[in-house]
Amino acid sequence: MNGSGDARIDFVRGDATGILIPAHGEALRAGGEAFLTEAFQAFGALAPDNRIARIIRLDKCPGGSTGEKFFLSVEYAERQTDLHTDLFVKFSRDFADPIRDSRGKFEMESETRFAAISRLPEFPIKVPAAYFADYHHESCTGLLITERIGFGSGLIEPHRQKCRDHELGDPLPYYQAILKALARIAAAHRSGRLSPDITAMFPYERRAAAAGNSISYDEPRLTELVADYASFAAQCPQLLPETISSPHFIAKFARESVRLLRHEAKIRRFLQSNPDLIALCHWNANIDNAWFWREPSGGLACGLMDWGRAGQMNLAFSLWGCLSGAGLQIWDRHLDDLLTLFTNELHENGGPRLEIAELMLHLRFYAALMGLSYFMESPARIRYRLPNFANASGPLDPLFQRNETARNQLHILSVVLNLWQTRDFGASLDRFLSRDGS
Repeated sequence: MNGSGDARIDFVRGDATGILIPAHGEALRAGGEAFLTEAFQAFGALAPDNRIARIIRLDKCPGGSTGEKFFLSVEYAERQTDLHTDLFVKFSRDFADPIRDSRGKFEMESETRFAAISRLPEFPIKVPAAYFADYHHESCTGLLITERIGFGSGLIEPHRQKCRDHELGDPLPYYQAILKALARIAAAHRSGRLSPDITAMFPYERRAAAAGNSISYDEPRLTELVADYASFAAQCPQLLPETISSPHFIAKFARESVRLLRHEAKIRRFLQSNPDLIALCHWNANIDNAWFWREPSGGLACGLMDWGRAGQMNLAFSLWGCLSGAGLQIWDRHLDDLLTLFTNELHENGGPRLEIAELMLHLRFYAALMGLSYFMESPARIRYRLPNFANASGPLDPLFQRNETARNQLHILSVVLNLWQTRDFGASLDRFLSRDGS
């Protein structure tokens, strides 16, 4: 068996638990209560003298970009208040859809390891309670079963969508809650309060990290993409902030983006050069990968889910993953305060004391690299997904709100370029190259 073949796999033997695990929904249904009992007990989530008495529900969950997902409801032989009956099932594979099957099946390997350590006593943040997690490395086949978050029920707020902060009365507390959680998990790792096997479970390889998500364009192609953005901005200036659609900014961006491309390797090495900035964290803690509730004090708290690709990373990269979908008012009015909140929370919970200016520089570089390596093609993606995009009155037009891909592409492209303009990326690059002796 291997991860590149198209043949459907029914069962694989998990690398961690050693038991046979189903690779898709039909196999899970065939395994039934007997498999779930064995799996939950092997994972330590179910006592040896208890069992799954009945599967009440196993329905396919729509959406998501990778793997099959299901809603699962069960009944236990012995009811216990700490056992959830409504669960969420996530497979790494989707054999019925080659694109979904190949897109991110490797991401679950570290996610299953994270699920295992999340069961440690006094784990520092709230995550979905894990009932089973295992993965077969050779075939990129895995299964994760957790509690199902009851969005909009009880004290839990409805699910919040990224790039839609305008639907929130005040989005700032949501990002404050997420950044506190990110700081606490990073601090727990750096202070040694997690498993002593963290380095083995989530290895960090500096050279590989520096090479990740590199810009695939040469200078002529990048120049073409900047020209395409200029055409997009001229055709529909109502979709973009005026500051990033002006010919003056676009000409400046064209010069500076080529300079960044020339120094990309040096910048990427720099981003992996400070060990104080490297810790176990969430790479995509956007608001839609969290759930929120109010504490008795009235403060907003959150849990974080969807830990695919969990691992050691530059914390500025984690901050980018969280804030990339935030509204421009968060970036323009609150970024400095949010970084202060994050660094304080990290240090107060046992992590290193980070310099805010250096963290800000790393964040700018990550935003710039992500912009050039991926979001420069956003205009083309928007045209493809939303051919009548130019008819929209603005980025909040219902036309964009009905198409998630087009909405997110427009928003994050705007975030990157707005940060480039407001924080004067060209000057940041000059200072970096000057201190580096270039």
